[in-house]
Amino acid sequence: MAAHYEFAETWELPLSPEDARDVLVDLERYPQWWPQVRAVAKLGEDDALLVCRSALPYDLEIVLHAVSRDLPTLEVGIGGDLDGFARWTLTRAPGGSRMVFEQEVVVDGLLGLASLALRPVLAWNHRQMMLGCRQGLVAAVGAA
Repeated sequence: MAAHYEFAETWELPLSPEDARDVLVDLERYPQWWPQVRAVAKLGEDDALLVCRSALPYDLEIVLHAVSRDLPTLEVGIGGDLDGFARWTLTRAPGGSRMVFEQEVVVDGLLGLASLALRPVLAWNHRQMMLGCRQGLVAAVGAA
């Protein structure tokens, strides 16, 4: 059984698109600023394994493959516990950037079956993950 998820967020943040991009494409440093990213292992020039845990007590292991690192669109393919993609579109806005995040993933097998029953809880868990991203991103760019 497979479960399909789509997530989208739009943020207006006091960061330049270039500064936001520089932090977002540097996967190996994610654990330094994004609390829900627990570990990163570089697998190759364009690939990394991330271990993520948000509010719920389980780890997701996802493999990211860089598709685009150029503004305005940053995109990765996602494999591992999830299959799909995540995309950021970064454009200038008054006072900084408009950041549009889109993610579409499929969860297969037993995890997919279990996730169907827990869909509202998993959506909340994802929102907590993205809140950590938003707060950490602003702090990381401010510290740079």
